[in-house]
Amino acid sequence: MAEAKVLIVGCGDLGSAVANQLAQLGIKTAGVRRSMQSVQVGIANQDVTIIPADVTQPITLKALTSIHPEVIVYCVAANGQSDEEYKAAYVDGLRNVLATQNDNAKLRHVLFVSSTRVYGQETDVLLNESVLPIPADFGGERLLEAEKLLQALSCNGTALRLSGIYGPGRLRMLSMAKSPDNWPQQNSWSNRIHRDDAAAFIVFLIQQVFAGKIPLECYIVTDSKLVAQYEVLDWLATQLHANKPGQPAVSGGKRLGNQAMLATGFKLQYPDYKAGYQSLLPPDSTQYVSMTL
Repeated sequence: MAEAKVLIVGCGDLGSAVANQLAQLGIKTAGVRRSMQSVQVGIANQDVTIIPADVTQPITLKALTSIHPEVIVYCVAANGQSDEEYKAAYVDGLRNVLATQNDNAKLRHVLFVSSTRVYGQETDVLLNESVLPIPADFGGERLLEAEKLLQALSCNGTALRLSGIYGPGRLRMLSMAKSPDNWPQQNSWSNRIHRDDAAAFIVFLIQQVFAGKIPLECYIVTDSKLVAQYEVLDWLATQLHANKPGQPAVSGGKRLGNQAMLATGFKLQYPDYKAGYQSLLPPDSTQYVSMTL
């Protein structure tokens, strides 16, 4: 197996976007994916080597021992919403992949794609990287457990706590906005990051590593517009010419800050929900409503 400068473990939607951006920069990349079906749909560049493997099955990861990447991006998705599935994908899977690199003296950095789900506390405080995460469910607990594996690395590691990802193929809010019956009962604070911005920030950090800079141990990855969920739905409903209910008072949810991410010099392509969702709306919004009913 040929060596690659970057190994992406989990070439789904986000991982494929990262791989494509790296390939466009001429950075030799290898990716791990459970299934080879529809690989070319996600990976547009033929220069990205795809390795079929399952992070929960160590025997399938043998091929990774011959790859000596300088950076690993771990961005898998659990098979289901259970403690067992989260432990297998995020904790055991990460441990299994790292074990394949025990003899890799070239490894400089591991980027672990986590989630703001690690912040389970109910608070009005603006959450940033200095606030101790207190998980409220098994998902947050397992993600935080996986993050702690980075602390034992002989190289540097960074946890990327992504807020709600949206973008091509991730249209839950658009579908919700089309009918008042779909709107949530509670108007909570919400945070989001466009898939392409999340991928671009990962690529940005990889380039920083290659330039000799060391990223922080953790970043909250979210856009610059802290907003109530009903405000987003109200705006989307207007664009889609859909009916909308009144807005109740804001209650619950998390308020997240992205100052550490922006302090790196990274620039968001979609700094707020309007910019991001506008790129997803078809020219004829009425057509979208009829298509999704």
